[in-house]
Amino acid sequence: MIESLEKMLAKGVDNALLRFGLGKGYLDLGENAKAAEHLQRCVAFDPKYSAAWKLLGKAQLASGEPAAARQAWEQGLEAARAHGDKQAEKEMTVFLKKLDRQPR
Repeated sequence: MIESLEKMLAKGVDNALLRFGLGKGYLDLGENAKAAEHLQRCVAFDPKYSAAWKLLGKAQLASGEPAAARQAWEQGLEAARAHGDKQAEKEMTVFLKKLDRQPR
């Protein structure tokens, strides 16, 4: 799947959905920095894409960047609330609470 998405990107297709797919694909493979890069492009295309903010935070946390993860999830919460995306809102609230409990 990633190969076909990368080919589309190489041909000049670039949009939020494509970047989300690439970000999720790389996150699933454990390539967190690549995932974060694509997910950042995704939310640049569509700042209201709450699912992308959620995954961006996960990728950043997995990359050892808890402050960046917090920022992504806080922005994601705003997007989720604006859209009425209750599930994403709940999940990111839990992620932030877990982050608050981690030793600094």
